Amino acid sequence: MIRDPETFPLFIDSLRRFVRARLVPQEKRVADLDEVPEDLVREMAAQNMFGYSIPEEYGGVGMSTEELVLAAIELSQCSVAFRARVGTNTGIGSEALVADGTPEQKRRYLPLLASGEVTGAFALTEPEAGSDATALKTTALRDGDDYILNGSKCFITNAPIAGLFTVMARTDPGNPKASGISAFLVERDTPGLSTGVPYQKMGQAGSPVSEVHFQDCRVPAANIVGGKEGMGFKTAMKVLNKQRIHLAALCIGPAVRMLEEAMKFVSGRQQFKQPLMNFQLIQAMIADCQTDIQAARALVLQTARQRDDGEDVTLNASICKYFASEMCGRVADRCVQMFGGYGYIADFGIERFYRDVRLFRLYEGTSQIHQLNIARLTLQAAGYAPGR
Repeated sequence: MIRDPETFPLFIDSLRRFVRARLVPQEKRVADLDEVPEDLVREMAAQNMFGYSIPEEYGGVGMSTEELVLAAIELSQCSVAFRARVGTNTGIGSEALVADGTPEQKRRYLPLLASGEVTGAFALTEPEAGSDATALKTTALRDGDDYILNGSKCFITNAPIAGLFTVMARTDPGNPKASGISAFLVERDTPGLSTGVPYQKMGQAGSPVSEVHFQDCRVPAANIVGGKEGMGFKTAMKVLNKQRIHLAALCIGPAVRMLEEAMKFVSGRQQFKQPLMNFQLIQAMIADCQTDIQAARALVLQTARQRDDGEDVTLNASICKYFASEMCGRVADRCVQMFGGYGYIADFGIERFYRDVRLFRLYEGTSQIHQLNIARLTLQAAGYAPGR
């Protein structure tokens, strides 16, 4: 759903120019610093990047799902650190509030997230609760008008710089099922909340990720998302369904950029007295990359439109994330191959993308978890009841 077909293409053109003129030239600087500098953060905020999917009434842009994925494809054609810097605010860091927050919660926090004044983080994963999200052990026990949180989270994007955490915790320790989980809004300066040292990662330099710890962290009952216990897991699934479509789009942009860089290289690099692009095996890799990219783009746009139409996209969101993340990995591998030995050298940049995109197949559900989800939902739709 494109709300204004006349002006939206102009927005996309403007975003494309900004990415190419301002962000791409800063990729090495971000990688060397291992952070997105504040001057670039301010420029991205001025472009309303932190508020893409936050409703207009709270200072955001209020994009539809289709608009969001089209913007994501453009934004992600530069270092993944840039989209990760704004991505939690326009994705998992705000979506719980957008989907299920009370009016007061929305009024208080969404304008801060939309402007980029506060960075959001979504704290679900734990050392023993990753693929099995219902196994989380962080507890939130009622104490008068507050809840006391205890536990730890891991692999939380933007945790070292976040000002607001959406935290999944078990409010009913006697209930091991999803219905015992609630979602809380926890501000950075809340006593008992701390974050770990940022991880040293394989890739995605400039995107800080760390653990989050809660030790007798007292949170007002008013900060339970939606004001009701036991709804946290349902909220998380709403967040993840949309985020999986969003992330699938964010896998397409790097693939587009890598293919672009590879074609530039093989058109100029000569072997046997002719450009590499003349060789049919190089052309076959280009064809495979382009086919993969176009298939992923069509799938993601179809699913985004279905979500905008109010359809249940649980199955297709999982398919999108699985296919697009695997697609991006295939494209990365082919593009390094087209660069030959130069693809292994940091000076050419393609090896950074190769490392950066490897994470796509792991977070927001591993490829293997999505295979299981897709099979289970497909069997159920056919009238079968598969076991674990």
